[in-house]
Amino acid sequence: MDIQLIEAYVPNKFFEKVDGSLKEFPHMSYWVSLESKERKLIRVLVETKNTEEILNYFEEISNVVDGFEVLLFPVQTYIRRSTDEEEEKKRVDSDDEDENKLQRASRQELLGNIKKSSHITITYTLLVIISAVVVTIGFIQNSQAVIIGAMVIAPMLGPTIAIAFSSILGEFQLLRSSFTTLSFAILIVIGISILFTFFFPVPLESSEFYTRTHVNISDIVLALASGTAGALSILNRLPGSLVGVMVAVALLPPTVVLGMTIGSGMWQEAYGSGLLLLGNITSVILAAITVFSLSGIRPVKWDEVDRAKTSRKLSIVFVSVIIILLIIAILFSQHVDLV
Repeated sequence: MDIQLIEAYVPNKFFEKVDGSLKEFPHMSYWVSLESKERKLIRVLVETKNTEEILNYFEEISNVVDGFEVLLFPVQTYIRRSTDEEEEKKRVDSDDEDENKLQRASRQELLGNIKKSSHITITYTLLVIISAVVVTIGFIQNSQAVIIGAMVIAPMLGPTIAIAFSSILGEFQLLRSSFTTLSFAILIVIGISILFTFFFPVPLESSEFYTRTHVNISDIVLALASGTAGALSILNRLPGSLVGVMVAVALLPPTVVLGMTIGSGMWQEAYGSGLLLLGNITSVILAAITVFSLSGIRPVKWDEVDRAKTSRKLSIVFVSVIIILLIIAILFSQHVDLV
């Protein structure tokens, strides 16, 4: 059972109202202590699936209550003796629970983690540079093992998923930051791969290189699967490296090929790799937006709800149109080749 501890510091004059409301939420244990002369401390132990509902309540009242603070902690171990009535209630709740519903961490917790990966840092920059160098060498050596190895350190999952998450919530500042971070990485990778073309020949005979100079429907399907897996890993707080490799495979190699073809003046191949990169990025984002929508990610404040609805619709429509246009371009180019 996944459990979390919520600590709320509540001013005394608001305590009775908050205390009465909190006890109506599902919880495992509930403690109250005197933090100071002005505030009381409420500790609520809850299952993770019930955390967001309580945090939403705290988020609503925090706008009108001065001196109100809330902390969320993960609980590694919890030991107590359950009564027969509690065991029976757990069994009934387990039978009634909708197993088809997407399980996830709370919106507040997810937003905090995603914000960390939406900014440009020294570590992020160094990992992008290293992964770009390794992938470019992998293409030159036609080594699939080297290319896949670089995917482990490529930090492409964070900002891409952050774009989708911010689109769902209508967090335009986070959206701009995430887009800037992803664009920054793409420009670095293109620059490094262009630089390599001055010292090494373009590996035209490399099968790994050639497959990234054009786009097929299967590439779009792969990117959609990668985006879905990436979003699910974020929702369930799985280690990013487990799924980040899959997302990086869809984004990093086409970017390197784009840079090498530009550096060599191979404009037709550059066009194909550019389409592949654009198709992969938009497919990953569309898949992530869909998963986040199905999981019930929503803001709480009424003005944010209205903004998020508009942002979500526009994002889905915009990304879907791009993917449809790419598919039409793919089918048209294949038809021309057959003729």
